[in-house]
Amino acid sequence: MKQTILVTGASSGFGLLVANELHKKGYNVIGTSRNPEKNQSSLPFKILALDITDDNSIKSFGKQLFTEIKQLDVLINNAGFYLSGLAEETTIEQGRKQLETNFWGTIKLTNELLPYFRKQRFGKIITIGSIMGLLSFPNGAYYSASKHALEGYFKALRFELNQFNIKVVMVEPTAFKTNIIDNSIVAEKKITDYDSYRTKINVFANHFFDKAPEPTPVIDTLLKLIEDKNPKFNHPVGKGLSLLLGLQFFSYKTFENTIIKNINKFKK
Repeated sequence: MKQTILVTGASSGFGLLVANELHKKGYNVIGTSRNPEKNQSSLPFKILALDITDDNSIKSFGKQLFTEIKQLDVLINNAGFYLSGLAEETTIEQGRKQLETNFWGTIKLTNELLPYFRKQRFGKIITIGSIMGLLSFPNGAYYSASKHALEGYFKALRFELNQFNIKVVMVEPTAFKTNIIDNSIVAEKKITDYDSYRTKINVFANHFFDKAPEPTPVIDTLLKLIEDKNPKFNHPVGKGLSLLLGLQFFSYKTFENTIIKNINKFKK
């Protein structure tokens, strides 16, 4: 019997790409979107309404989902957004919204579905985090905080769910060509002392994302994980990540100097 897979945030980005690919391969795919009526006609898979920042939406979604399907094999947590900006220039309100969506929204939805997974005594929870959940870079403090929080939460949850044969996995992509920047929110405040540095960081970030590769490796990783019966927890995806991770943990000063050197290449 083909697996049933739920992909949150399936109307764009990684979510849309992986949901389309899974559908092509014959899986029973259910996607989510805050506005499914805008997307359903152009999508080949079923899409349901879900706003992970709304508790009532999450609860009603959980009930509706299991009127559509009999069992859920895989949950792919993908919904979220990117908040860019220097830490001091980002308002607390913006930072709170970032955590409410990327962290709390993901956790609340997962918790809503856990009773169904436990009743089944099997399942897989795959969360698309970010390399910024393992490393931190300037201009993304709150985004990085939200992804670090997911890593910590799911590291604990994997032990607790092992007794129910529920596998918990994190995928941590680096920058790939998606619409994450187009859909991002930028820090509202501007502090004069940061003008020069902000300009340099923005030039660096634009160059970094402009040169980003197509997201095929991320999609391939997700497809492999769906079929892997006993996947490991962490799955960083992207060139050069092994070196960066190694430098951070075993030679932090070298890691720090590498980041600073790369940023300083870019002038106003």
